[in-house]
Order: sequence, then structure tokens, then C-alpha cells
Amino acid sequence: MNYEIVKLEQKTVVGVSAITSNADPKMHAVIGGLWEKLYQGGVNAAIKNKINEYAIGLYSEYSNNQYCVTAGNEVSKVENDELDVKIIPAGKYAKFSIHGHMEKVVAEAWDEIWKLDLNRSFTGDFEEYLNSDWDHADINIYIALK
Repeated sequence: MNYEIVKLEQKTVVGVSAITSNADPKMHAVIGGLWEKLYQGGVNAAIKNKINEYAIGLYSEYSNNQYCVTAGNEVSKVENDELDVKIIPAGKYAKFSIHGHMEKVVAEAWDEIWKLDLNRSFTGDFEEYLNSDWDHADINIYIALK
């Protein structure tokens, strides 16, 4: 699986979060529920100061085989006290660019990423959805590196 190494500035993400793990049989339902809240639940429309319309799926706070998942948007300033605020740290990332059916290509990419021998820092990995075309999605996945 091809990727490029990029340096990113710190990003602030506002959205909805939950704790899950790869071993959790309800993981897909937990993550799917966050995206449902973001869009069908009206959270996306309520997020103030969005930098762009790119949705972000952030994986952070890794510990004891669990992690926090946040579905939201990058913001220039936090003004949504009722929502979760997460920081994507500045640093070096492996950037994977994928295209296709949104749910299918993301799941396949993560299966491959977990098999790669990347020098991961586990400080904040994220998916950036560049469009909302379910069948022809353009998505960048960023893996935080040491």
C-alpha cells in the first residue's frame, strides 16, 4: 500500500466521540453511530468555524487496546461547548490517499495499515473525507509517526 510522509500543523477537531477497540464486537456500530449523529443528528450543521467541509474521523487516546473515535470537522476556533474538542498534534504522518466506496475502501485500507511496519506514535490518526460521494469517495488517511 503506497503512502507519502508529510508534516502537518496542529488541527483542532470538534464533533462527537466514543471509546471502542478493534476487539469490540460493537466497534462498527459505535463508529457508525457517531457518523449518524454527525450527519442525521444535525451535529455537522451546528459546528461553528469550520475550516472546510471535510469530515474528519479521528482516532486518539490509545490505551489498553482501546481508543477514542471522534467524527467531526476541523475548526479555526472552538465555540461549541456541547461538543467534544480534540487536538490532532503537529508532526510527521504517513498519508494514504484512497478512492472508492466510502465504507469499503476505508475498511480495506485500515486492514492493510494495521499490517504495515510503520513507526507509529499513536497520538492521533485520522481520516479526512474530501467529498461526500458515497460510491466515489476521495479520502486521505493520516497515521501519526514517531
